[in-house]
Amino acid sequence: MKKRILMILSLLLLTACADKEQYEKAVLEQVKKEQEGEGAKSYKIDQERMTRCVVDSTSKNMPGAFPFDPDRLTAYRNYTKMLTLTQSKDPKKTMEELQKDFGSPKALSDAHNNFADSMMNCYSAMEIE
Repeated sequence: MKKRILMILSLLLLTACADKEQYEKAVLEQVKKEQEGEGAKSYKIDQERMTRCVVDSTSKNMPGAFPFDPDRLTAYRNYTKMLTLTQSKDPKKTMEELQKDFGSPKALSDAHNNFADSMMNCYSAMEIE
């Protein structure tokens, strides 16, 4: 019985790490896009550090009480899907799925605002340093 519980917890942990890593990849891609933009070229911010800041900041406002909470894992997947919307073969369908996944259009909007606020806060924090 103990071995079974340990195996289940191990699988959950592996899944959790994979979901968070996918989200971190999506955030890193967004950071790269931002820094390639005309206005962001003046920022000399380490992309990896910026990514960690944004992931930490957005995570604070995601559902779930702790990092491996099933609600948090779902949030990581949903945020990743939100950030990769433009890569979708059918963005309209993906947008409808996102609204359903987040629970409502307002919840999706709140998630997008959480991400955007985190980006701006991290830029501000790193610019000061």
